[in-house]
Amino acid sequence: MGVGVVSALLATEGVRLARGPQEILCGLTLSVEPGKLGVLMGLSGSGKTTALRAVTALEAFQAGSIDVGGFRLGPGPVPPESRLKELRRKVGLVFQAHALFEHLTALENVLLAPVHVLGAPRREAEDRARPLLDAMGVAHRAAAYPRELSGGEAQRVAIARALAVDPPLLLMDEPTAALDPARREALGETLRRLTAEGRGLLLSTHDVDFARDFADRAVILAGGCVVEEGPAREVLANPKHPATRELLAAKKS
Repeated sequence: MGVGVVSALLATEGVRLARGPQEILCGLTLSVEPGKLGVLMGLSGSGKTTALRAVTALEAFQAGSIDVGGFRLGPGPVPPESRLKELRRKVGLVFQAHALFEHLTALENVLLAPVHVLGAPRREAEDRARPLLDAMGVAHRAAAYPRELSGGEAQRVAIARALAVDPPLLLMDEPTAALDPARREALGETLRRLTAEGRGLLLSTHDVDFARDFADRAVILAGGCVVEEGPAREVLANPKHPATRELLAAKKS
């Protein structure tokens, strides 16, 4: 996630975000390139989820800039949704708790953005949604409601929903939090396929083993500041900052 890479799908520069007197992000600078999987790591409260929300225009910030494939967000209030259609085409977000709409089937959840945000005809949107569910291994659950899905199935539907507008950048918040080892491995292989297609991925995670096995780059946050970054295996094998060592110690305890 080297800063200043021309081909970056995501580039944040000096992003500062505060809630009242509390600074949540203190000058966040990072980038994500096509075909790469990056991870934001840090203990709870380090600013990982807030960073993802800022990138997707779900959270206002007070200083700095965010560029998503040429769509630029600046300081100040979050723009109205009517001005964010281009951003919604460029980045998808998979929430930690999936955030599927309970009154809609899996297929209907995946159709939401193409039909209601981008205005695609339902038939056209469905022609894309069904292969996405198939690629995620949940085509047979298209008619199921979220309450009828397992945690792993719901996550795969949520990924399909995020991919429904074919964004080059995909963000995921703590994607392995509720997964057993077999499902973690399956998720990792799915994400590798997505990067092989040229997408850029940025995940927030506490999961040291998953990051070591699947991530290209790791950015360590502490108190909203980047305190260490580099190749994931190198950073996690030879931590230089106390916050990284604390993260690794928490994994062992």
